[in-house]
Amino acid sequence: MVDLVGIQAAYYMVAATGVLVAAVFYVLNLREITKSRRITLTNTMMMPFMSEEGNRLFIDLVNMQWDDLDDFKRRYDSRTNPENYAKRGAMWNLCENFGRLYREGLIDLETLDLGSNGIIQYMWVKFKPVIEMYRRSDYGSHAYENFEYVAGQLEEFHKRKYGESYSDGERLERVVREHEAAQKTL
Repeated sequence: MVDLVGIQAAYYMVAATGVLVAAVFYVLNLREITKSRRITLTNTMMMPFMSEEGNRLFIDLVNMQWDDLDDFKRRYDSRTNPENYAKRGAMWNLCENFGRLYREGLIDLETLDLGSNGIIQYMWVKFKPVIEMYRRSDYGSHAYENFEYVAGQLEEFHKRKYGESYSDGERLERVVREHEAAQKTL
């Protein structure tokens, strides 16, 4: 005679295995969807860096020159040059937002590195003394800390992956030349 208890136990084992396989598949699928959404969000947010207007903004900011922080204030402070302040603020705030979203795990660092092509790191290196000055005088000590954080994370990522640094002066100059060349073709 057939052992019903054994058949029932085998049935339960098969059913439990099916539930386990479905759960594993669900988790893996959910992880892929989350990754895909992070990349899509990152790409969408990268549009300002990839647009003609974004490239012009970057070149305008790259071409800013000053001798010291007092000279910067005379030339570019919001009270003397609101147009430049608007450009600078747009870029800094975009980078700040990238940093906040990266800290929260909502954007993908590798896609951000590829899409920004060093712009975030370059902007941080160029404007770090200015931001630190404004932290002491106008903005508060935590201003643009997410910008600083993401620039550092991107710098470390880029060094690990490619063995080169954006904060190296020669690399920064190459990035500027590439963006200027791209701007001329637009």
